[in-house]
Amino acid sequence: MWDLWRRHKRKVYVTLGVLGSGYFLYKLYDAHKRRISDLETEFARQRENEELIKAQLQAHFDNIQKIADSATLPHVMQQLSIRVADELDLAPLTERLMKGKGQPNALTAAEKLDLWDRLKILSFTRMVLSLWSMTILNLFIRVQVNILGRHLYIDTARGLGNSDLIEEADLIDRDDEQQFLAIADFLSNYEVPALAAIVEAATSEVLKGKQLKDFFSSSVLHDTIVQILDTFMSTRNPHQWLRYLIPDDPRMYKFLKTPEIDSEDHSRVSKFEQLTDETRAVLSSAEFGNILDVSLRVLVDAVVEEIDIQSGIPLAKLIPRIAQMGQNMLEEPSRQRYIQIVRNIPEVELFFTLLYSSMPFNSVAD
Repeated sequence: MWDLWRRHKRKVYVTLGVLGSGYFLYKLYDAHKRRISDLETEFARQRENEELIKAQLQAHFDNIQKIADSATLPHVMQQLSIRVADELDLAPLTERLMKGKGQPNALTAAEKLDLWDRLKILSFTRMVLSLWSMTILNLFIRVQVNILGRHLYIDTARGLGNSDLIEEADLIDRDDEQQFLAIADFLSNYEVPALAAIVEAATSEVLKGKQLKDFFSSSVLHDTIVQILDTFMSTRNPHQWLRYLIPDDPRMYKFLKTPEIDSEDHSRVSKFEQLTDETRAVLSSAEFGNILDVSLRVLVDAVVEEIDIQSGIPLAKLIPRIAQMGQNMLEEPSRQRYIQIVRNIPEVELFFTLLYSSMPFNSVAD
């Protein structure tokens, strides 16, 4: 046995070394394989959680848009329609013209011409004011509900300690929420007269050389509306029109018909101010300016198409159609049609998706 061991001990050592190394390598491989399996399981769990969060965010985002469409926008647009109709009432002018038509001696030629010129200005003013205010309020309210919705989602998920089913918690005070959303009434309740005066001045400047006999084609009408909008927007400094949406002076928030804020409750005041500041920052951003411009251009195209003057008509025959369009634009179902047109613009959809998901506007523009 001793001789056998001496002859074969090297082979035994080598064999044991190989077997030991193999066993050690197997254990390393098995441990590595288990580690890979654990990592794959963890990654799969993370992907599942991410997909769940994405699904919850998408569902919440969709619900936010539905809230804007079904609740906030209809109320604000109805108020806007009433105020614009009161401020730019064309009925007295048309009644006097109809009376003059039925009674040839009731009006002189100069009076008729003056009435027609006034009707021309006010008809275009009402149509352009309706177009601009409907567009800006549509976008403004969507900015509000997306900012508020994102805060509610994040605060609720943080309060629950996870991202599961956020609907059961509401960490933003109801009074703050109502007061913040009530800002959307500011334009309709207080700023329509000032806006109407500025739009009327812009309209007068653009139409001052237009005669009743002048021929208006679709392209001429399109260019005229765009010129009025551009003139109106250029009369204000950059973002100056924001004062028609959000009061410059915080003390003016007293106009809101919501429960009064306790001056000593600084957390509620700061939360409301935070929401308002973020909204102002978004509206002051270049990105919002771009989607406002895109939205207005798309709606001008839709308005010109709906008026449908085809090969063209004299301005005198176009004025009644413009007057009717100014009235219809803020009423159902036309109102919903134009609101949906804006909502379905790809640039607008992308803007609000980014706004809700990442809130990229973190400072007020100069």
